[in-house]
Amino acid sequence: MDTILKPIMIAVAWIMVKIHDVLALFLGKESSWAWVLAIVGLTIVVRVLLIPLFFRQIKASRGMQLVQPELKKLQEKYKGRKDPASQQAMQQEMMALYRRHGTNPFASCLPLLLQMPIFFALFRVLYNVKPIAEGTYAGGGIGPLTQEVAAQVQEADLFGAHLSDTFMRALGTGATATVWITIVLIVAMSLSQFFTMRQLTMKNMPESATSSDNPMMRTQKIMMYVFPLIFAVTGVNFQIGVLIYWLVSNLWTAGQQFYTIRRMPAPGSAAERAMQERIRAKRIRKGLPPETDEEIAAREAAEAEAQARRGQRVQPVRKSRQRPGEAGQGGEASQESPVHEPERGKDGLTAAEREEKRYRARMEKRQQAKKKKKKRS
Repeated sequence: MDTILKPIMIAVAWIMVKIHDVLALFLGKESSWAWVLAIVGLTIVVRVLLIPLFFRQIKASRGMQLVQPELKKLQEKYKGRKDPASQQAMQQEMMALYRRHGTNPFASCLPLLLQMPIFFALFRVLYNVKPIAEGTYAGGGIGPLTQEVAAQVQEADLFGAHLSDTFMRALGTGATATVWITIVLIVAMSLSQFFTMRQLTMKNMPESATSSDNPMMRTQKIMMYVFPLIFAVTGVNFQIGVLIYWLVSNLWTAGQQFYTIRRMPAPGSAAERAMQERIRAKRIRKGLPPETDEEIAAREAAEAEAQARRGQRVQPVRKSRQRPGEAGQGGEASQESPVHEPERGKDGLTAAEREEKRYRARMEKRQQAKKKKKKRS
């Protein structure tokens, strides 16, 4: 395995050592935290490089959401037809459907797949720290990870748990600190994975895609519970340093996803409705009237343009909406698409209405204060 991963292992070791050298200027050359933070730095470097792929992942994910209704019709069309010709025809139509929508069911896995070689390279680097430090490693070292440097890594620890130790090895040697730190890291890693997937599934999927009949939704829910369990089971075989990388990567994903969902929510999702509510509340706080149709169209056009620049699917700008009471052709009121009512609190008001009420109260107080001041003068 080392032969196949050797170039990546050298790159991983080089990044770690260089980050450590910078941190050592402030924390000291022998500091364990310098090596812990070097692994954190390695994770950040990798995730920054993967940002373009992250946006492709979003595009693919949203494309899959949009294609679900047509995909369901296609599956209904070939339901019960198990002969090879029908199955082949269905696969061909599915691929044509994906091409038409510019998506791919495997594109959303790209960031994870591209991280796996780096993940295993880090695993092998930490695995070989001991033989390198002892001078028994066949290659003598891994790039800048020489015998002297490897000895420092071997002594580095996180609250008493050596970065190159594993849970299984610690059970045999009685290293209690390693056992407990591993458990904490695995639990944190599994929980962060679960909440990241839950955030994506519950907040950033259109209502049309959240139906229990939707195979994509069922798959997402299964993955949401199965993946953390898989990571928890396999995590006992990985070194502390690898678990740190994994946890930091999960936290990065959670933060990146939170920002994306908040700023660029999927059309028709709960996150999009929340964003619209925030925009409305912000305008009220500033004393501005609700957005006009022209302003809505301009904002949506700007958002579509921004999404296009990021390589995402451009959503069509919605047509001008008629206000209640306005009539369409022939004197009949135009039919609007159903509007999802925002959540109301115990006072029966939405967040925006509550903010508007507070704003009006403040304005009244200001007017009263001005009147009193005028009378005094």
